[in-house]
Amino acid sequence: MSGPPVPTGADDLVPAWLSAALAPHAGGARVTDVVSTRIGLGNVADSLRLALTWDRPTAAPSSLVAKVPSSSETSRAAAAATRTYELEARFYNELAATVAVHRPHCYLSLHDPDTHAYTVLLEDLHPAEAGDQLAGCSAAEAASVMPELAALHAPRWDDPRLVDLAWLDRPDRRAARASAELIRMLWAGFLERYQARIEPDVLELGHVLMGRLTGYLADRPAPWTVVHGDFRLDNLLFGGPRVAVLDWQTVRLGPALSDVGYFIGSAFLPDDRRRHEEALVRAYHDELTARGVDLSWEDCWWQYRRYCLDGLVMGVAASMLVVRSERGDDLFVAMVNRHGAQAADLGADTLLGPPD
Repeated sequence: MSGPPVPTGADDLVPAWLSAALAPHAGGARVTDVVSTRIGLGNVADSLRLALTWDRPTAAPSSLVAKVPSSSETSRAAAAATRTYELEARFYNELAATVAVHRPHCYLSLHDPDTHAYTVLLEDLHPAEAGDQLAGCSAAEAASVMPELAALHAPRWDDPRLVDLAWLDRPDRRAARASAELIRMLWAGFLERYQARIEPDVLELGHVLMGRLTGYLADRPAPWTVVHGDFRLDNLLFGGPRVAVLDWQTVRLGPALSDVGYFIGSAFLPDDRRRHEEALVRAYHDELTARGVDLSWEDCWWQYRRYCLDGLVMGVAASMLVVRSERGDDLFVAMVNRHGAQAADLGADTLLGPPD
C-alpha cells in the first residue's frame, strides 16, 4: 500500500505520520508536536481533535479532527461486520464531491480491508457543536436541516451510475433476508435488556415488524439515491453558516425519505413531532423539487410514512452491536420509543406487506 500506513488507533497519530499524511497540503512543512483530545462518544470509531505544531508557516491546518478504529474490541468487531470503516472512507474518496450536502473538508481518507485499519482526517469546524439527540431540537433547528437533506439526495437522484459502485449497499432480497435474521436475533437480546423501558404499543409494533422484516428491508422500489443511513442530531453540527453532516459510516443506496423519517422521528418528543413533521417534510419536498427532482407530494409523504420504521430497526440493531454505555442505553431506548410512536401515528404498519 502506497502512502502513509493506515492507523489502527489513536496511538498511531504521531508527528511523523501526520507529516506524511498532510504532505500534499503542507508545502514541505513538518509536524513537530501533536496534542490529542477525544471528542464525542464514538459508538463505532474514536474521534479526536488534533492540535498540530508545524516547524514553519504552512497552509496546512493547525487543528483537525481524526477518526480511527475504536479502542473497544466490541465496536471494532461490529465495524468489521458492518463495513462501517470502509463505507466512510469510500464515501469521502468516491462520493463526497458528487453531492452538495455540507460536510467537513476531508484531507485524507484511508481504509485497509485486510486489517480493518482506517482513518479520515477532517476539517475542524469548531466552534460549531453537535446536536443532542436525547434533548432534541427546536422546530427552527430542524427546518435548517431540511436543505441539507435535499442537498444530499438531489444531485444523485435516480443516477444509474450508483448501481455500478459494488461497495455501496442497496436494497436486495437475499441481503435483506440475512439482515432480517440477524436483527430478529438482536431483537431478542434487546427485549431482554430494555423491555421494561419500551412503551407497550411500541413493543407490539416491534413484534409485527420483526415478522415482516425481510419484505420491509427488501421492498424499496426506485428511484434511489445516496442516503446517509444514520441522519440524526448527534451526527450534525450546528452553529456555522450551514448545518454540517458527519459520520458517513452507514452510507448506502436507497430511498431518500428513509433519511427524512429517521431524522424527524428522532429529533423530537412525540408531541412536538406531531406539530411540526408535515411542515418539515413539505419544506424538504420544496427544496428537493427546486433542485430539479420530479417527486409528487403524495409519493413523498407515502415514502416518509413507510420508511420511518428505519429508526426503530437501527435502535434495536445498534444497541446490541456497539459497546454499552449509560447514555447509549438512554439513546437507543429513546430511538425505539420515538420511532415506534412515529410509525403508529403514521400507520406505517399498514404499509409493511405480508409476513416473511
